[in-house]
Amino acid sequence: MAGIHLIDIESAINWWRERSPSPDGVSACREVRDLAEVYALLVYYREHECDEASMPSGAREAWLTWYASTPDAPCIAICSTSQGDAECKGCGRSFDEVQHWTAYSPAEKRAIWLRITSEARAWRFNRYAERARLATGEDHPPPDVFAAPPPGPA
Repeated sequence: MAGIHLIDIESAINWWRERSPSPDGVSACREVRDLAEVYALLVYYREHECDEASMPSGAREAWLTWYASTPDAPCIAICSTSQGDAECKGCGRSFDEVQHWTAYSPAEKRAIWLRITSEARAWRFNRYAERARLATGEDHPPPDVFAAPPPGPA
């Protein structure tokens, strides 16, 4: 089973915080609390990923709801693996990753997304970034997954 990276859990927490803001500045919605428990344990044990299979059901449901709001595939319709490249120049995935994408679990897909985003070699992240946003329905540039989250309410 694939692991769910700390970065994705944090992104899901922030996504839920935007959708269900705290009414009093202290309390958090159930989804944030469930994800925050997993996040805190990862930080406490100095781990970067939690196991997809052993994630508590409430946190997993909250994470999957966030995941459904993200673009599924990094494809920008410039697939060089069909021309024999081992790695796609358009999206950065390997030939096998492109071929087996639909069989991957959400956590496996996110692990690939994190890798290609951190490498930032694919055209999706440079000269075709605008095309990538349009192809995936994004109306703003993708977030830098390694950047600090935006400041929240004080």
